[in-house]
Amino acid sequence: MLGAVVLHAPVLRFDLLKPLKRPIDGGRGWFGANKTWRGALVMFTGVFLATGVVWELMPDSLHDESWLVVGALIGAGTVLGELPNSYLKRRLGIAPGQRRLSPGGVALIAYDQADFVPAIAICLLPVWTMPLDTLVLGFVAVAAVHLVVNVIGYAIGAREQPI
Repeated sequence: MLGAVVLHAPVLRFDLLKPLKRPIDGGRGWFGANKTWRGALVMFTGVFLATGVVWELMPDSLHDESWLVVGALIGAGTVLGELPNSYLKRRLGIAPGQRRLSPGGVALIAYDQADFVPAIAICLLPVWTMPLDTLVLGFVAVAAVHLVVNVIGYAIGAREQPI
């Protein structure tokens, strides 16, 4: 996932790839204006490339497949995992990039930090079943790192809110 952050941060900061800065939902309001083709492409590509870089660190049981396949599945999970939570927030009237501090809103904020982890596990099912303890530990670790990355993104001007 860090590959997505590394590649996406400068794109956001310098507003690169403007022709792809179009909502995935075609402006229908399903996911909000922040879910763009540009973001999907850049995040997928960052995760895909990072998979190749860290391939030797991946579980041995994944090595029966090519890193290209696994990278594509992880990239797809990263992008697709962002959509259900965004859809739910739009249905609840929470605007893109905003948050609600009610108990339910705080739960959405927490889930939003690692919402792609379960999606990655689902996307990997054709080649690997992620153990439940790995899924839970991965979710918690990613949520913690994501919070830190959000604060850094806010500090460098890539985000409007720190969390």
